[in-house]
Amino acid sequence: MASSAIAPTSAPFINKKELGLSAFSSSQAFSLQRCKRTVSKKICSVMTPQQSERKPATTGSVKTGMTMTEKILARASEKTHLSPGENVWVNVDVLMTHDVCGPGSFGIFKKEFGQNAKVWDREKIVIIPDHYIFTSDERANRNVDILRDFCTEQNIKYFYDIKDLGNFKANPDYKGVCHVALAQEGHCRPGEVLLGTDSHTCTAGAFGQFATGIGNTDAGFVLGTGKLLLKVPPTLRFVMDGEMPDYVLAKDLILQIIGEISVSGATYKAMEFVGTTVDSLSMEERMTLCNMVVEAGGKNGIVPADGTTYKYLEDKTSVPFEPVFSDAQASFLSEYRFDISKLEPLVAKPHSPDNRALARECKDVKIDRVYIGSCTGGKTEDFLAAAKVFLASGKKVKVPTFLVPATQKVWMDIYSLPVPGSGGKTCSQIFEEAGCDTPASPSCGACLGGPKDTYARLNEPKASYLFLSVFFFFFFFFLTSGTPFVSTQSVWLNLVDLVEHRLLRG
Repeated sequence: MASSAIAPTSAPFINKKELGLSAFSSSQAFSLQRCKRTVSKKICSVMTPQQSERKPATTGSVKTGMTMTEKILARASEKTHLSPGENVWVNVDVLMTHDVCGPGSFGIFKKEFGQNAKVWDREKIVIIPDHYIFTSDERANRNVDILRDFCTEQNIKYFYDIKDLGNFKANPDYKGVCHVALAQEGHCRPGEVLLGTDSHTCTAGAFGQFATGIGNTDAGFVLGTGKLLLKVPPTLRFVMDGEMPDYVLAKDLILQIIGEISVSGATYKAMEFVGTTVDSLSMEERMTLCNMVVEAGGKNGIVPADGTTYKYLEDKTSVPFEPVFSDAQASFLSEYRFDISKLEPLVAKPHSPDNRALARECKDVKIDRVYIGSCTGGKTEDFLAAAKVFLASGKKVKVPTFLVPATQKVWMDIYSLPVPGSGGKTCSQIFEEAGCDTPASPSCGACLGGPKDTYARLNEPKASYLFLSVFFFFFFFFLTSGTPFVSTQSVWLNLVDLVEHRLLRG
């Protein structure tokens, strides 16, 4: 079994804590309607009967217990009660797509609904170019052109466009990595359903939202109807209590969990995170926690909304929302409890996120390069954590160290926010003094590989270390995953590495 910093327990759920109640009522039975759009007979057949317009304000109370995920899906499907395994049509609050999957989704939408069809709601669609952006590759750039053309045709309200690839700052609408941008732009709201054409859409569960990744075909269907047929997942509950030790971050929490249950341990299950440790996490740390549920096979991750959530959203959205909370009588498939005060910094060694090890167990292995960035590790707090370690060491890096902020806001924070205890120095100043590469333009960068001129992309066989959980990159590196504390120490202390110093030959 992979190394564990603590010994959790798993047992059938016995709730000893009142988590709060959410009230919503049954709606009247929805009437049979004919499809109003010119679409294929296949779509009409699966969409009959159609649901009436969702009206959350008219919902009433539930007498039997449900989890947060079940409640959100019940409300979105206008049901009074749902149980795991049920298949229901849900009304989608937000649909997100990007430059990799958007063109395919649009093509399916036009094929099934007509070349001149209009999307179901132009204000509920968010389109974010972020994957293959700062490149001269014609096909990658054409993908962004397709996004732009579609958004113009459909008058999409939330399109975060980029036109000047030479200077991202000249593009005020451009944001960066979709999962972080969704939160920063106020599209993540408690109690809602958010679907995205990306596996890490589950990041938004940090806001008490049902958020999960879907494919292009599903997205094309949602574009035309605003609905999707979903199976209600059972819920695994993870209770984490105790004060976070020094150098332990949310990334360690989720690596501990994945190491415990395996990469398939939450397959098509909701992962609900509660406890005093979770309560103490910032929104960015909660996003890290939920981001990686897909690495355990999870359908979605979710954290109850609280004061931290509402404070974060204060200046980001004016859209009303209604949070939900698991009932005291809710039934969970399993419960896992962790005493986080005993946790140590962890890494996930090659070749799987569940190949968990203590960072100190890897102290003698050598690394070749470091990459700090991505949707799970490129947020402001991640760079602040890295800067603190560089500052404390006072040493220069010994291997190439790449920095890719997730969004334009994060990039600005790197250059403007003082690092605590630094005497007013910013992250960028500390990184420069340590010999790191200049922070790159915000995007997914080398995370998904991309064209050969992608920043920090490997174009030759070489070992690499990335601060990311996934390992399916197009250029096949061996990876090690950990927190910014681990990654920054690695550049001179050789704490983590790959098993070999070259790649598998394809």
